Amino acid sequence: MNSGEKALVLFSGGQDSATCLAWALERFSAVETVAFDYGQRHKVELECREEFLAKVVEIKPEWKARLGPDHKLDLSVLGKISETSLTQEAEIALREDGLPNTFVPGRNLLFFTLAAAVAYRRQLRHLVGGMCETDFSGYPDCRDDTLKSLQVTLNLGMGSNCVVDTPLMWIDKASTWQMAADLGGGQLVDLIRTSTHTCYLGVRDQEHDWGFGCGHCPACDLRLTGYRKFVAVSRT
Repeated sequence: MNSGEKALVLFSGGQDSATCLAWALERFSAVETVAFDYGQRHKVELECREEFLAKVVEIKPEWKARLGPDHKLDLSVLGKISETSLTQEAEIALREDGLPNTFVPGRNLLFFTLAAAVAYRRQLRHLVGGMCETDFSGYPDCRDDTLKSLQVTLNLGMGSNCVVDTPLMWIDKASTWQMAADLGGGQLVDLIRTSTHTCYLGVRDQEHDWGFGCGHCPACDLRLTGYRKFVAVSRT
């Protein structure tokens, strides 16, 4: 554990950010969380957060002592200016430039900027996000170079010394499930499976072995493929 270090986790309610929350609880003396309502179609993820936050602290007593306040920020303006399949009723497809139309321009840049402002006020040095450059859709704002550059910009612009942590950056979804198992055993894996949400379409009434979702959108596909690979490796 980083004694005395404090963190703010960008916790959406999805698998990746939930794993990152456990990662932070294991490492930092105090952890707070922040979420953004930007008009996403899968807004149900924000509802899942409440259950997860209540239950994750039951896994380890030290996690309960470290988990602090949760912050929710209204970023609806982002949804209003974004014409994407995550913020309006549209079929998920590739754009002409090769990026999926689930890409919300500026999303992570705004997330981290607002999170940094909260962290500055709360005296939290580390900003933790679940961005990944291994299993991802090519989003420019999920790339390691982008986030390293953003860290520099935030520190220059705020006169601070924040650190942007992305523990999932170089691992795939199977390894993300394994990280959860390493951090909190089967209890954490089961909690992530049942109490987080990843499906882009917001489907919450269809349960699978890997969790809830439509089972065919890109987010569901990554999650189910990673889970089944994780289970297969665990059994060998």
